[in-house]
Amino acid sequence: MRIGELAARTGVSERSLRYYEQQGLLASDRTPGGHRDFPERAVDRVIRIQELYAAGLHSSKIARILPCMRDEDGGPSVRATPELVAELTTERDRIDRMINELLRSRGVLDEVIDAAAGSIGAERA
Repeated sequence: MRIGELAARTGVSERSLRYYEQQGLLASDRTPGGHRDFPERAVDRVIRIQELYAAGLHSSKIARILPCMRDEDGGPSVRATPELVAELTTERDRIDRMINELLRSRGVLDEVIDAAAGSIGAERA
């Protein structure tokens, strides 16, 4: 499929897809006219890349992770090194800390909303 179709099917811009290819995250063949030709499995790969970006990982780490992940066409091509596993564990811990901070912030906001709602009810009485 051409880059425009891949962009439409994944919701990712053509510019981002070219960047993914440049970073080694995504591969395509070239038509005789020089156009990119992506395989069907590129859709799943782009979605996976987007999930990893959303997790806060940068492209160089994603490039190291992707070969260790199972794709729809089979198992991982390489095993993760202990160093990569340690780095990913650190990333997960960072995300856990962020989640806990957000939960605390939401709790404070809930208290403020409850107090504000209570004072509005008291004013009307």
